[in-house]
Amino acid sequence: MCIRSNRADGHQPSFRLEFRSGSGASGLACWLALPETVAHDAIPLVAVHGIRRGAELQAALFARRATALGRPVIAPIFDKARWLGYQQVLLCGRADLALLDLILSLRRNGIVRSEQIDLFGFSGGAQFAHRFAMLHPERIANLSIASPGWYTFPDDASYPYGLWPRPDFEDVWSYRMVNSLDQFLSIPMQVCVGEKDCKRDKNTRSGNAIDAQQGSHRLDRARRWTGALRAAARQLSVNPDIKFHILPNCGHDFEACVRQGGLDRIVVPHPSPGQCRGGCSATARAACFRSRQRSSTKLEEAIL
Repeated sequence: MCIRSNRADGHQPSFRLEFRSGSGASGLACWLALPETVAHDAIPLVAVHGIRRGAELQAALFARRATALGRPVIAPIFDKARWLGYQQVLLCGRADLALLDLILSLRRNGIVRSEQIDLFGFSGGAQFAHRFAMLHPERIANLSIASPGWYTFPDDASYPYGLWPRPDFEDVWSYRMVNSLDQFLSIPMQVCVGEKDCKRDKNTRSGNAIDAQQGSHRLDRARRWTGALRAAARQLSVNPDIKFHILPNCGHDFEACVRQGGLDRIVVPHPSPGQCRGGCSATARAACFRSRQRSSTKLEEAIL
């Protein structure tokens, strides 16, 4: 176990970064960002890494804002040896069940205190996050995704491009996704992408069929997916809460999206002084709130 702590500066509650190893054949290791006191009503933020496996960085960059609410940050590690295709959730082992097992373990330890989680993912982690939410919508309080290379659309294309069962073998999860689509579309969602994330790379799945369905690059695909969700919601008479954010001056880099694009402020909105659940004093909470007001930047929200 590896533990590191920040030093409280009088304006922010302190937290510690802690690495926990996995156990068992499918046990996930994780990085945790833990406040001094976990609030009794805290919804944990689960932040899923991309293919670079930057779990520690995600936990660290979300820690300050989350700990102001007394909320833990859980950054699972899907290692290459066992979870090479974790982004697709179901087709290369049950990555969804591994995450649920991790949450259950942390609940037994008192770190997780709610049935639901806020789920975030960047790049490959965003692929995992939205597919996990489609499969388990009842477990998600809020969904935030940033810059996946491609998506599962709410249509009759075969999974993972759409929700329909694959023709080469039978499954039960596709039917579950179809049947719970209205519940998925009712989840508050933040769809984020960098303003400059419009270049194809080796990790951008491409081809005539997927380009026709989703677009040619991440920015275009994020717009199309958001529009497809809103259209599907209208068909199902669901009133969606789906916001689309373009992160200014950002490409495909998680740290830049946080530090330059304000991604952390979207994923973990800062509380007002009266809402803060952290371990800081009322004076520190008020200072934190004033700081938020001064540093808040206006992000572009595209209305499709």
